[in-house]
Amino acid sequence: MAVTDVAGATEAERMIVRRPPFSFTQESAVFWNAKRPEFSQIVNAASLAMPYLEPYLIKTMREARPLISDPKLVRDLDLYCAQESSHYRQHRRFNDALKAELPEAVTASEEILAADYEWLGKNRSLRFNLAYAEGFESMALAIGHMLIRDRVYLFGGSNSEVASLILWHFAEEIEHKAVTYDVFAHVSGSVFWRLVGLFYATGHIFWRTRAGYQRLLKAEGLWRNWRSRLALGRVLIRVLSILAARFVLILVPGYHPNKIADPAWMTKWVALHQADDKATARLDTNRLHEADPVPLSA
Repeated sequence: MAVTDVAGATEAERMIVRRPPFSFTQESAVFWNAKRPEFSQIVNAASLAMPYLEPYLIKTMREARPLISDPKLVRDLDLYCAQESSHYRQHRRFNDALKAELPEAVTASEEILAADYEWLGKNRSLRFNLAYAEGFESMALAIGHMLIRDRVYLFGGSNSEVASLILWHFAEEIEHKAVTYDVFAHVSGSVFWRLVGLFYATGHIFWRTRAGYQRLLKAEGLWRNWRSRLALGRVLIRVLSILAARFVLILVPGYHPNKIADPAWMTKWVALHQADDKATARLDTNRLHEADPVPLSA
């Protein structure tokens, strides 16, 4: 059954398929956050997974679609797939700009990620793949809250296009937070397999992301720079400490994503997009400390 959130809206009533007009350049793709180049490469490495991970999620959900008897949940699933399709296409465009600057490092990660998700899709059961999808989305919900909470530190003063890409992506991850949970519950419902998917997806993505940002930092000559390694360590400690607290919520008995309230900044981001569908693609990263997201001045 499609679960309603605290405001009484189904996922289908919350979700909008957005296609922001991002424009990425080679110059800004590598170190798009000059103050935090190490965080830039963490995000870049995660972005490299999206053109492989998200088609795998879409394929998994579409395989489950014939097993769902609730028409509202089917509608949620279709909108989820449409949002994820928009995500990976935008990330592919960004990744192409990154690849033009660092072709060997990017290609190496892409080949590994492509093989991973092809293997999972062909060799794992639908139950496992649905559990992986739910595990990823639970983690993505936690990451979305973390990025919004710490947006000034992580994105302040950075390139508007790239920061807006990431914040758009995770605002929509929060928006469709319950779809994979409800689909998994409808088709399987096993708490054991949900936890297997959570830990497997989290471990797999973190492992591949770490290898990816290591390649990127090596390509830029920063991996053996002790100052850069200290900065990387500080960013990781800060990010993981926030994530750990949110991760615990996923393990609490009776967890459901709709029990986690949306961040106020995210709901204002949605309102900004409704007022101007281009504004969220050009956020002013020098004003992220404000309660409302603000677009760059024309």
